[in-house]
Amino acid sequence: MSKPRFPLSRRRFLTASAAVGASYLLPGMASRLWAAGSDAPEKATVRVGFIPLTDCAPLVMAAEKGFDKKYGLTLQLSKEASWAGVRDKLTSGELDAAHALYGMIYALQLGVAGPQHAMANLMTLNNNGQAITLSNQLRSDGVTDLAGLKGAVAAKPAGTYTFAHTFPTSTHAMWLYYWLASGGIDPFSDVRTVVVPPPQMVMNMKIGNMSGYCVGEPWNQRAISENVGFTAVTSQQIWPDHPEKVLATRAAWVKDNPHTARALTAAVMEAARWIDASDDNRRETAQVIAGRGYLNIRPETIVGRMLGQYENGLGQRWQDAHAMRFFGDGSVSFPWLSDGMWFLTQQKRWGLLKEDPDYLAVAGQVNRIDIWQQAADAVGGIAAPGGTLRSSTLIDGTVWDGSDPAAYAAGFAIKR
Repeated sequence: MSKPRFPLSRRRFLTASAAVGASYLLPGMASRLWAAGSDAPEKATVRVGFIPLTDCAPLVMAAEKGFDKKYGLTLQLSKEASWAGVRDKLTSGELDAAHALYGMIYALQLGVAGPQHAMANLMTLNNNGQAITLSNQLRSDGVTDLAGLKGAVAAKPAGTYTFAHTFPTSTHAMWLYYWLASGGIDPFSDVRTVVVPPPQMVMNMKIGNMSGYCVGEPWNQRAISENVGFTAVTSQQIWPDHPEKVLATRAAWVKDNPHTARALTAAVMEAARWIDASDDNRRETAQVIAGRGYLNIRPETIVGRMLGQYENGLGQRWQDAHAMRFFGDGSVSFPWLSDGMWFLTQQKRWGLLKEDPDYLAVAGQVNRIDIWQQAADAVGGIAAPGGTLRSSTLIDGTVWDGSDPAAYAAGFAIKR
């Protein structure tokens, strides 16, 4: 695996040395120096969009706990109704940055299903924490797992069953397609798929518009609470410790506002570290994000899965070893190049990309390891991983390590 190259900021070193008369910084000193000196953010207020999902938590807590102020910013959070709305406002400049779908920003980078826009992933906001919910109608028909679903689908005309995800290039579309295909179900010819905004998932299942959906929390747990569905599989069962949402912006915005990009990333990174520091912090986070201005839902619908306490609606309960994480030891927030490359392989697998791109080059353009490193330096106590690629084994036994993405994309039995 290649080693990441993280150049030391000479300006930071010289500024710090002059200020404190030493060749090292006290904890938190770097951010105060940056905010007060020539490296101060170019923008004092940053407008950041989010969708009401549990994984918007680092953005919310960065604003609620004052981490934004520590780095010389005021985060102005904007609650959005759909991922299409996030995309449009982000690319038009109405939003400076956003809680965004990983695959969406790669699709924008390559002009998949719309105009091309050069994008930037400043950090990963979370790992894990999504799920695929199946309807209680399927349960009544005897379907409780993927094998049972395969039998039900095979017994009906193609397209009888409808499944929803959140956006054509979303992580949720990729988890749904991957899971169905791992059980021998072609997501494009055997079933019908539709796009539904996350907050509308439970209601649409309740009225019978779909048999299943893939979405983030709290909308899987809420289906159980309202007795309309059950969790068939979690996304971490599909890919343990998978990347999920990212802190996204336009490449041009980073070029024009490099200090703001660093400060924004540092504020959100420190908030993510705070959330993961204790269960009490996670409980407090659940209380805050449940509020009307954010998810507008009962806190108890959020807190269980935030703590890794899962139930599937079929009588099984467990403590999940790969529950939603926001920071970990820093490896969660790190914008691994192999993570971005994986979404490109799936876009190629499903015909969204007609040709193989230069996977590593595209990932290197989008995933701004340089900004992440500057932010990590500002926060302090965060070590970069030893490389830019990581290895994982997915639900079907395939190993993804970024070493041969074209062969990986072409190697699936079910593809378009």
